[in-house]
Amino acid sequence: MDSYIVRIYRRQTKNPYEIVGVVEDVELEETMAFKSVDELWEILAEHKARLSPPRGKRQKKTSE
Repeated sequence: MDSYIVRIYRRQTKNPYEIVGVVEDVELEETMAFKSVDELWEILAEHKARLSPPRGKRQKKTSE
């Protein structure tokens, strides 16, 4: 399971999609900044894609 901490520092009341903050990946201890809901979604989707193996391709188990 992926674990993230999302910190929102600023948000526009008239336009709730304009937010500023950071996403911290707990396992990798990596922090990424975002300036909108779309950027936040891109960070989470891209980060998950980098960590997940391609669909249909499973890692082979090696027998010892």
